[in-house]
Amino acid sequence: MSERLQPGDTAPAFTLPDADGNEVSLADHKGRKVIVYFYPAALTPGCTKQACDFTDNLDVLAAAGYDVIGVSPDKPEKLAKFREKENLKVTLVGDPSKEVLEAYGAFGEKKLYGKVVTGVIRSTVVVDEDGKVEHAFYNVKATGHVAKIIRDLGI
Repeated sequence: MSERLQPGDTAPAFTLPDADGNEVSLADHKGRKVIVYFYPAALTPGCTKQACDFTDNLDVLAAAGYDVIGVSPDKPEKLAKFREKENLKVTLVGDPSKEVLEAYGAFGEKKLYGKVVTGVIRSTVVVDEDGKVEHAFYNVKATGHVAKIIRDLGI
């Protein structure tokens, strides 16, 4: 099981393909705060709700100086379908190797319907302008999570 990140840790660097196959790096966002959220799979009900919530609040987050990147193990083609079907504005990147998910502590054992399974742990990590972890939320709920982040960040 991967280690969970703590406030003050350096956020693991990453470069992953987005829905169009273009590379997106955490380093591209240096000087801005970044909300990196990890979700199990595009085009599923909970993940759709969460991605739509981020999209609906993107202007509020951007005005407060935050960029948003959603990470899942999906391939760019599936991310593109997800973006088009749900009209998403948030940046979605794919991590099929799960290396970034593991580096962020967002992949490992979790309880699902009472059983212990290995998979993506719905998580959100807020990275500051210098690339340090400001907040790390694990085992978050898809519904209401964006509103909670906005409250927790004082936006």
